[in-house]
Amino acid sequence: MNKIIAIQGAEGSNHHKVARDFYGTAIKLKECMSFDVLVASLLDDSASLGVMALENTIAGSIIPNYALIDKYNLHIIAEEYLNIHHHLMALKGQDIKDIKEVWSHPMALLQCKEFFKNYPHIKLVEDVDTAEVAKRISKENLIGIAAIAPKMAAEIFNLDVIEDEIQTIKDNSTRFVIVQTSLPNNGIDQINKASLKFQLNHKRGSLAAILNVLSDCKMNLTKIQSLPVIETPWKYSFFVDVTFEEYNDYKKAETIIEIMAEEFKVLGTYKNGRL
Repeated sequence: MNKIIAIQGAEGSNHHKVARDFYGTAIKLKECMSFDVLVASLLDDSASLGVMALENTIAGSIIPNYALIDKYNLHIIAEEYLNIHHHLMALKGQDIKDIKEVWSHPMALLQCKEFFKNYPHIKLVEDVDTAEVAKRISKENLIGIAAIAPKMAAEIFNLDVIEDEIQTIKDNSTRFVIVQTSLPNNGIDQINKASLKFQLNHKRGSLAAILNVLSDCKMNLTKIQSLPVIETPWKYSFFVDVTFEEYNDYKKAETIIEIMAEEFKVLGTYKNGRL
């Protein structure tokens, strides 16, 4: 029986592509129009895995998703860095002069803003999801409406790609993670990255001391993100990603930080997606 994978957005989205990259084309999808719904589907067992975007090279960290993973004790089991490509697509037989409106996610519209300066006749309309708009155009036979979406959406919904690669910044990448509610069984020989969360007291140098531990244990710090601790003003949690060559070095760092930190949690240990 195929596992059900929850994705944010519709089939044909970048979340769908990540799910397909990991688990192949014969997968069952649960389409979720928000990350809160995605997490709820994991908690009620209507899906066994979830794909969540965590950060983008243009937009930065998606901080609410860090909070969701932490709050609901989800486990990161894998990651993928995906180059983001935006394509303009519509019903077959049209070209750009036939398009009156483009509907898409606000971030996609923002990332393609420069392209549309050359087409002032086109109205840009914010919508809930890139691929979901492509699906709607196909299903409802919407003439004169175009979507900005991954090329996979055009293939799935039988649309024509009117313009390729319309994003302003061509080197645009998003980091996605695969999450689940149960502890993963990743083999030690496959693990060379960890996502950690900890809280520290307000003593001078407390964060520097943790960073020194990571350095002494041969950890390479690839990400650090602070989030306010809810209902405790001016106190922060730190989310960090580290890569390493030897698993024993990581376990040593984990043991020491667990003693030093006020609160410590391992969000996931997995294979580095950038190798």
